[in-house]
Amino acid sequence: MTPTGQPKTGQPTTGDPAAGDLAAGDPATGDRAHDVPGPDPSGAGWVAVCRLADVPRADGVAALLDGNVQVAIFRTDDDSLHGLSNIDPFSGAAVLSRGIVGEHAGAPVVASPVYKQRFDLRTGVCLDDTSVRVPTHPVRVVDGVVQVAAP
Repeated sequence: MTPTGQPKTGQPTTGDPAAGDLAAGDPATGDRAHDVPGPDPSGAGWVAVCRLADVPRADGVAALLDGNVQVAIFRTDDDSLHGLSNIDPFSGAAVLSRGIVGEHAGAPVVASPVYKQRFDLRTGVCLDDTSVRVPTHPVRVVDGVVQVAAP
């Protein structure tokens, strides 16, 4: 994210610590990448999008990845991170990152700021119309930097 909160395109990580790649961890200290809930994107590269401190609890931020892929990254009250498409499937607007983050029946959710449909942050399924689902994106934190699996 830029200082003004605008999304920016990140660079894929390579796993090369000599190149300053955070995904490789620090062999000297044993600090490794810490995956946050999400499927294992085996073999995929990662894109650094912002510092963890830039994602307030119970809120979301938007990131623009290569190929104009918009991802909404959410941080829940328990510090879990989740990645969903930023596109609201009901309005077509890129607004989910601005939705209200909360919980419904024990599941972390975001309510779209447009028509208020709720989406499960773990699966992308709309709780108000289960035939609708937004794509999910694996998210992790490495040395305080939030990364999203490259599309």
